[in-house]
Parts: sequence; structure tokens; C-alpha cells
Amino acid sequence: MSHRYSGGFALIVVLFILLIIVGASCV
Repeated sequence: MSHRYSGGFALIVVLFILLIIVGASCV
């Protein structure tokens, strides 16, 4: 597993969590 893949996965996780927070705020 390369560092680029790990960084990309971490970025996706952060964006996903941020999306959940924004969605929860809208509701």
C-alpha cells in the first residue's frame, strides 16, 4: 500500500465525515 493511496483514502474519509455533519445540520 503506497502513501499516496493512504492519503487519498484518508481524504475520502474526512470528506465523507464532513458530508455527514453537514447533512445532520441540515436535518
